[in-house]
Amino acid sequence: MKNTSLFIIITMAFLLLSCKPKTESSATKNQEETTQSSIIQKIAELKASGYEIVDYHAHLKGGLTMEELLEHSKKTGIDYGVAFNAGVGFPITNDSTLLANYEQYKDYPVYMAMQAEGREWVDMFSKENISTFDYVFTDAMTWTDTKGRRMRLWMPEEVFVDDKADFMDQLVNQIVGVMTNEPIDLYVNSTFLPDVLQPEYDALWTDARMDKVINAAVANNIGIEINARYKIPSETFIKRAKAAGAKFSMGTNNTGKELGTLDYAIEMIEKCNLEPSDFFKPVKK
Repeated sequence: MKNTSLFIIITMAFLLLSCKPKTESSATKNQEETTQSSIIQKIAELKASGYEIVDYHAHLKGGLTMEELLEHSKKTGIDYGVAFNAGVGFPITNDSTLLANYEQYKDYPVYMAMQAEGREWVDMFSKENISTFDYVFTDAMTWTDTKGRRMRLWMPEEVFVDDKADFMDQLVNQIVGVMTNEPIDLYVNSTFLPDVLQPEYDALWTDARMDKVINAAVANNIGIEINARYKIPSETFIKRAKAAGAKFSMGTNNTGKELGTLDYAIEMIEKCNLEPSDFFKPVKK
């Protein structure tokens, strides 16, 4: 009798434990679906008001196909610019590989973008072939500091911060240099900081540093990306940039199949009172 009762208790406990994660999972899934539905509705409302909702920073990565991207576009109402990474350490390193990628996807109903990597890219590709793309963008996440150390800021083991203020000043100078000297249309991953500095984002991005970047963007007619993945730049930065006359773009920078719905960028449109005229628009070639 005791064994039978113990068996019943154990069985009931097992069933309760087995059901709980499924219930929580179902609730989470329903919440995610409701949130996505709300964002998709907001996108439709913005488009009806004259906004062009375009993710200019999407990649065919993690097995994502162009057909899947277009299906996502149809579902969400988001149009796309598909970017191909070109530069040192990437599959595209010369004009032939650059054009091969272009030819493979040029007939799809998307913008074709070249993502220029590192600072060496300007000497790796011809101006004629670069101009084949609808737009070109880059960032300053790869650069060499004053001690000759080449850094990739998204890789913690390759980041060197001897002095925070000095690092920030070097980073800002790099960004201004990129905007001034490189033939780009958009500056992406805008105010990105390496992991070690991200907790101090607001303090390190002072008014003076923000204004240097914003002024360089305006002077060189370069759009500033509102990045949905990293949720940058800050609301404060965007408002300062809008007041200075800067243009913006929206982008995800996906590393896998998940494209998302540009949630942060959509949020910033409302919070920063961005108008359709505040956004970058390329000419489809």
